[in-house]
Amino acid sequence: MRKIVECVPNFSEGRRKEVVDQIVEAMAIVPDVHVLDVQSDADHNRTVVTFVGEPEAVEEAAFRGIGKAAELIDMSLHRGEHPRMGAADVVPFVPIKNVTVEDCVAMARRLGERVGRELGIPVYLYEEAATRPERRNLAEVRRGEYEGIKAEIETKPERAPDFGPQHLGKAGATAIGARPPLIAFNVYLGTDDVEVAKAIARAVRHSSGGLRYVKALGLLVKGKAQVSMNLTDYRKTPIHRVMEMILREAECYGVSVVGSEIVGLIPNEALVEAAEFYLQLGGLSSHQILENRLADLIQQG
Repeated sequence: MRKIVECVPNFSEGRRKEVVDQIVEAMAIVPDVHVLDVQSDADHNRTVVTFVGEPEAVEEAAFRGIGKAAELIDMSLHRGEHPRMGAADVVPFVPIKNVTVEDCVAMARRLGERVGRELGIPVYLYEEAATRPERRNLAEVRRGEYEGIKAEIETKPERAPDFGPQHLGKAGATAIGARPPLIAFNVYLGTDDVEVAKAIARAVRHSSGGLRYVKALGLLVKGKAQVSMNLTDYRKTPIHRVMEMILREAECYGVSVVGSEIVGLIPNEALVEAAEFYLQLGGLSSHQILENRLADLIQQG
């Protein structure tokens, strides 16, 4: 049975296409690796790449992407809206088919050791691969961002990396982990007041009393206030529930929601649930979607 792993590395470059292209090419040339999506954002100054393949190939591609990013990105010069700590900022492995989360944890730890040893980049393991409970949360790992970690990594034992030197160079540090599929979901507000976005983010995110399985930040992107989110379990906290809460919170501040976006890829199941909710479709099934039935036929030969 074929094994498929997804990797969704985030790189701290979203303005220089020539740099992004070189990083993507370094990963795409690995045999049996398929790049599914590349999304760059100039305001965030960040690129999210999604690729899949057999575990060994995906692990090798991730290593090459991290190495190429370290060559081309100088974190001491990097500025952007999104929190960041490294050229290859975060590298998660996601089980897709005939692969377990435990398999992805093993991949993350092997890759982390190799990156630390061969590239000299500090590596922090996070989410399911974390070696310390407090490091499961990426926000805690990335606390202080590049500048804060650089100031503390050499002197504070709690900031010591899992692998690599206890020193931050121009490539910064990389978080490598394993996790279930998540949805990166951003909502734009009809205002440029970033404080409104920050207030709504506080209301919606779990860590400050909001919805379970939601991480959120308020940012200024493309001249608009943005609520930037990761939905870490879309089955337990579906995307439409998040949107409804943001709509209510925005109304309290007298602003409207003017748009939203998905960064990277989204499971079909999540969109079906949103359609069922907003269109009031009783009992909508994924088998009613034409492309799904065609895919089944193709798979059956």
